[in-house]
Amino acid sequence: MPRPLSKTRIRVAWAIALTVDAIQVPADLSGPMGWFLGAGLDLITMVVLWAMLGFHWAFLPSFVTEAVPYLNLAPLWTLAVALATRGRGGEGLPQPGTPADPKPPLKILNPED
Repeated sequence: MPRPLSKTRIRVAWAIALTVDAIQVPADLSGPMGWFLGAGLDLITMVVLWAMLGFHWAFLPSFVTEAVPYLNLAPLWTLAVALATRGRGGEGLPQPGTPADPKPPLKILNPED
């Protein structure tokens, strides 16, 4: 089972994927220079997302299909991040070997007591 990810990592990964997809749609429509920009951006995106989230099979088809002209108009990085982070948000989960609630509960004082 993949390791849980912090909410911050998941949010940053989503932000990266959405930003890259938003940049690539107009870049692909601008011609060959946009395609070269998109290819370099795809390589950087794949490396950054692997470093943040770890390996996931969804990143490979996203990287390959981004190289096909006009297929890049679909938000494939966003879909890949959705698949890679699904069910991995475990920031609030206790880790094995640690107490579930390290802080004592707050006692509410009733003025009538």
